[in-house]
Amino acid sequence: MEERTARELMQQLEQTIHKYHPSDDLSLVHKAYELADKAHEGQLRKSGEPYIIHPLHVAIILAELQLDKESIVAGILHDVVEDTDYTREDIEQLFSSEVALLVDGVTKLTQLSWSSDKIEIQAENLRKMFLAMSKDIRVILIKLADRLHNMRTLQFMKPSKQKEKARETMEIYAPIAQRLGISKVKIELDDLALKYLEPEVYENLKESVAACKGEREAFINNITEEIRKYMEEAGYNDVLVKGRAKHFFSIYKKMVNQHKTLEQIYDLFAVRIIVKDVKDCYGTLGIIHEKYKPIPGRFKDYIAMPKSNGYQSLHTTLLSNDGRPFEIQIRTEDMHKTAEYGIAAHWKYKEGKAGENISAREVDKMTWLRQILEYHQDLDNKEFMSTVKSDLDLFSDYVYCFTPTGDIKSLPAGSTPIDFAYSIHSAVGNKMVGAKVNNRVVPIEYELKNGDQVAILTSQNSKGPSRDWLKIVKSSQARNKINQWFKTEFRADNILRGKEAVEKYCKSKGINFTEIFTQEGLEKVTKKYSYQNWDAILAAIGHGGIKEGTVINKLQEIYNSSHEKKLTNEDILASITENSKVKQVLAKQGSGFIVNGTFDPTARCSRCCNPLPGDEIVGFVTRGRGITVHRTDCSNILHLSDTEKARLTEVEWLVAEEVGAVGNYSVTINIYAFNRTQLLVDISKVFAEMDIDIEGINSHISKQQIATLNITFEINSVETLNRLTKKLQQIDGVQNIQRSRG
Repeated sequence: MEERTARELMQQLEQTIHKYHPSDDLSLVHKAYELADKAHEGQLRKSGEPYIIHPLHVAIILAELQLDKESIVAGILHDVVEDTDYTREDIEQLFSSEVALLVDGVTKLTQLSWSSDKIEIQAENLRKMFLAMSKDIRVILIKLADRLHNMRTLQFMKPSKQKEKARETMEIYAPIAQRLGISKVKIELDDLALKYLEPEVYENLKESVAACKGEREAFINNITEEIRKYMEEAGYNDVLVKGRAKHFFSIYKKMVNQHKTLEQIYDLFAVRIIVKDVKDCYGTLGIIHEKYKPIPGRFKDYIAMPKSNGYQSLHTTLLSNDGRPFEIQIRTEDMHKTAEYGIAAHWKYKEGKAGENISAREVDKMTWLRQILEYHQDLDNKEFMSTVKSDLDLFSDYVYCFTPTGDIKSLPAGSTPIDFAYSIHSAVGNKMVGAKVNNRVVPIEYELKNGDQVAILTSQNSKGPSRDWLKIVKSSQARNKINQWFKTEFRADNILRGKEAVEKYCKSKGINFTEIFTQEGLEKVTKKYSYQNWDAILAAIGHGGIKEGTVINKLQEIYNSSHEKKLTNEDILASITENSKVKQVLAKQGSGFIVNGTFDPTARCSRCCNPLPGDEIVGFVTRGRGITVHRTDCSNILHLSDTEKARLTEVEWLVAEEVGAVGNYSVTINIYAFNRTQLLVDISKVFAEMDIDIEGINSHISKQQIATLNITFEINSVETLNRLTKKLQQIDGVQNIQRSRG
């Protein structure tokens, strides 16, 4: 990457703004640069360059998206509050409350961590992100620009950090860019993430595409010239025809999802035709289909049926005169701008308050965000994560169906008439008793197809949706509305059922509910599980949204931690001096387990996931063998049936460093590395230096010369394992290290 000074980048920023901005007054941008330059003075990035280079690159990306000056100023200042002595109040005083709001929003997003495996933490962070987006969508646009430049310079980070950031980008930021319709950013984020998550795949694709680049470009140039000639002959003179290369991640996803080789991907290169208006789009399509033979089943009309993010275009795949397939996209200039810049394309500069220029049509494109925010208070963490993943799913296909009046409904592939009904209105879904598709009565589980005309049959005598519908519906919108109906309609019954379930659970476990139900416990439990009050929790237990054992065990844990009756490790160690059996257990293996507040000498580690002191653990009540202790991320635990989940119980480590020698535990890790001589020697050396005995090694080498080493050894804690992993990651060629999950 070419290195440029801050002054050179500032000049580029000015030139980029002048290309689209009607005002020549850049004093606010200059003021932001001078403040940021002073604030970040002496700070360096991992690359060794002055820190100010990063916010200037972020500002340039925002200017390329043609955002307003406030966004660009906030982009320059986005790290000032987090990394320097300046405060939000300083920014507000020196610039404006609008700029301060944007900077503060980006700062809060930057502080969110996505590396946790805990669903509660991930859900809470996503909630915070969507709330920030709802206050001002420009916050996430600035964050996307920040992430894009960080990904462009990811080569200066450690390999473990590269993978962590690439995974965050792939799972969080690229899907949001897609949802906002900003393909210009989404495409580059995807490719950069692939480069670090699958370096071997990326390089192979890069080499393969480059190998045939000359031939393919010659072919596309030929086709574009032919099309220009055909268009001119038909009287279309004001038309832009150009070729484009498909990005690597898109090729990779097609190869994986469709089980195709590179040679079988039709649109490695494609032709894009940009015309004046919608009428010309269809006129151009007619000309193209007359000159080239279309491939059946490869035509898509995204103008009549736009994608959920607002994307519009005509797609068709054709055979050239020499029998080679190629893709053509036909769109207007406005459609092209929307495809490239999404919601950002409509944030054109306008004197007055920012955001006034966003039309109702553009706000409608944020329906998915409003739905998430509308339901997020009523969803538990698992439901919320499921909703978000469904709404951000990049790769799900859609079907387009019609109401009897001709309105189009876009639904996830596999949707049923129930999904269709709830896409019209909650009341239609709740009163649905049947459906007609193409004037023929169909069962409610019928799978809708493109072009189906759907009429929903309703009745005022309907008792409402069935719980079985939750197993049939495909869209998160329908699922949320059905759950909402049950929560609202049967709230009183659910509260009563929840109360009975709590009483029954406490009685079976010998728990005094009145004692553990404290104000502190209530506040912490409602906050942790995102419910408004105790009745909401009881209602959730009643309709199956959360297990009563989960809530009671949490209340008991909170009570124990704030009362002297809670036995600490030291208390237990002191109390077992007279218990020779327990003392023998601790002396032998150096640790034991507390099950529901009581030391259990019979509890033992499972062999499938081999938990270590320091791991998050859970107990499973086996038949005849007492309690086996698993890691919470153990594959066997994650795939338990609902019936088996009832046999889970809370377990804590009791590490007895004062009693005997600390025991060792068996652990298995998988090391993935580029194969080379001395690789195994270097790995063994690390184990020897840390005085860790290796019990066994299995290895194999892929055709791409990637070595996979499966190593089993004994170790005493998670902390020691983390130190070992860090040292192994520093070995030349090591790409990834994973601990076996059973």
